[in-house]
Amino acid sequence: MHTPPPPVSAALPGLPSGVEESSVFRSLFVSYPDSLLLVDQAGRIVLANPSAATLLGYSVGELVGLNVDVLVPDSIRPRHASYREAYGRAPRARPMGTQMELVAKRKDGSEVMVEIALSPLQSQGLPFVVAAIRDIGAYPRVKQALQRARYSDYLAQLGRLAVDTRDLQVVLDHAPAMAAEALEVEVAMVLLLDESRLEFRVASGVGLVSGEEIGARIASHANTPPGFVFAEGAPVVVADFADERRFAVPQAYLDAGLVSALAVPFYDRGRFIGVLTVRSREARRFGDEELRFLESLSNLLATSLQRVQTEEALSHAQRLESVGQLTGGIAHDFNNLLTVIQGNLQVLEELPAIAEDGYAQQLVGAAARASRRGAELTGKLLAFSRRQMLQPHAVDTHAMLHSLADMLRRTLDQRIGISIDSATDCPPVLADPGQLESALLNIAINARDAMPDGGTLHFRAEACGALPPEVHNELSDRDAHGSFVAISITDSGTGMTEEVKERAFEPFFTTKEAGRGTGLGLSTVYGFVKQSKGAIAIASRPGAGTTVTLFLPQLDEPAAAATEEDDVEQAIPPGLRVMLVEDDPEVRKVVHTFLSTLGCSVAAASNAEEALIRMETDAGAFDLLLSDIALGAGMRGTRLAAEAQQRFPDLAILLMSGFSSELLDADREVPQSWELLRKPYTRAELARAMGRVLSHP
Repeated sequence: MHTPPPPVSAALPGLPSGVEESSVFRSLFVSYPDSLLLVDQAGRIVLANPSAATLLGYSVGELVGLNVDVLVPDSIRPRHASYREAYGRAPRARPMGTQMELVAKRKDGSEVMVEIALSPLQSQGLPFVVAAIRDIGAYPRVKQALQRARYSDYLAQLGRLAVDTRDLQVVLDHAPAMAAEALEVEVAMVLLLDESRLEFRVASGVGLVSGEEIGARIASHANTPPGFVFAEGAPVVVADFADERRFAVPQAYLDAGLVSALAVPFYDRGRFIGVLTVRSREARRFGDEELRFLESLSNLLATSLQRVQTEEALSHAQRLESVGQLTGGIAHDFNNLLTVIQGNLQVLEELPAIAEDGYAQQLVGAAARASRRGAELTGKLLAFSRRQMLQPHAVDTHAMLHSLADMLRRTLDQRIGISIDSATDCPPVLADPGQLESALLNIAINARDAMPDGGTLHFRAEACGALPPEVHNELSDRDAHGSFVAISITDSGTGMTEEVKERAFEPFFTTKEAGRGTGLGLSTVYGFVKQSKGAIAIASRPGAGTTVTLFLPQLDEPAAAATEEDDVEQAIPPGLRVMLVEDDPEVRKVVHTFLSTLGCSVAAASNAEEALIRMETDAGAFDLLLSDIALGAGMRGTRLAAEAQQRFPDLAILLMSGFSSELLDADREVPQSWELLRKPYTRAELARAMGRVLSHP
């Protein structure tokens, strides 16, 4: 048989004599660590202990007499009233908050997450309910979980900001502010390492001390706080600056009352680029949770930096591509004009009246030289946009280096001395002369920038039987076993670190200030050398200057003497039947004249469709198709050539263009038996190209 518990007024066994049970119960109620409220059936608070007053932000006296509804957030107060009414009809002991989050409202309006256990006293003959309330944030594990949740929220905020904004400075400004707010510390800052790797720049921060203002420079050697992180390459925790011996603690830290610190590095594709650091006035303030949060924040920061740099590089590449298309289009039209000018000058030069007039010959010669310089200018525009088709020839490096040095002496800083070490019998190299000169000029300009206070620039060219081991693997076995000429350019400038040297050939990589360089110089040189079946190497150390060496293939055979124009003309069969297709009437007229003077029988058309009809009408009447690639709105020259050769297999094909990218595309796509001719060209160059294509079986 169940025995009911004794009433509260009954004596409790074991109490010392003279101790009343009522005083024991009151003492327990007052000193109990959880918050206790005694609530009547109407929901009015009858008793409250000090813990409840502390938790809820009231005094004990203020709580007594309040309705418990006051402690419920406004948003759920109507539901709470119905819950309390239902509970009053069937009171029972029960925990609350195990399946749902409970929130109590403090006097100041703030809220606190709680657990509540209800214990009805009706079984004891009392019309009350005891509510035991516990702040779950006080639990160590819960406190840790809440802290992580808060940190995650800050990370999410920065992540959203990084996605929404294209302004890197906005992200840089918010990162330390969020770190300081989340960690509840006094100082937070972002420092970025300069490309020189010698200094940090304070990019953003909050609570900054003297000497670390925005834009301030801090040395990166290991005796400075950020420099020590750089040297360690790992997070650094300082428990107490007073005990720190690993690096020099700035007096400004101590003057500001800073005691402890945490700093984490961040990287761009494995390359150290900066430090995110926080500092506090409390000793031993930073543990594993703070470290993980700051590392996550720094990773987000690094990702934002990478994205912005990638977008800038892409935008730069798109701008270059647009410029390339523009220059290519200009070059096409300009080369057509030059073809007309050069062709007419050549015809004019051969007229008897001009041939016998020395003064007229001087005028024609000057005009011809000017048109050739115009063609060279067009080539440089195309080289800038990397739309130039390489035309390898024998290049006398001895003569080229002396010519280049003469030009550099007039254009570079007069404090830079230039010297050359090149034997007159140095073998010629097989390379595009214009592109080789452009490559050497690029390297010389980089060297100048590395010597802001002057120095020496030394050119050297010498034959080398084989490639050195460090660059041997850059070429195929067949190419690597040839003979090469090493052309080196040495400066006495600042030199490069290993890290910079490893990235020197990357497109868009530059150590120059914003707006001072595109980062395309050495990458263009690298592309030219590789396309020329050569190799390139860099030797450099900080403070010891840099040597860039181009290994270019020697010419296999001595360059044949230039073929005289009369000999070229004799190589073309008399009466060669040529189908000429050119949409520009002035160019068509000049080329027609060239072909006629070479003894050819010429039929001309302004477009592909007209040419095909003519060839079909006079089936087998033509030996050679000479066509421009760009033929206006209709069929392109490459398509015309393919159609014509399919119908007439013995037809020789010679394509021409003033747009070098068209020649590049055609060079990759057309049969080897076809010949490509770049505008503008002379009659002799046309004759040589015709001779080559006619010699194919």
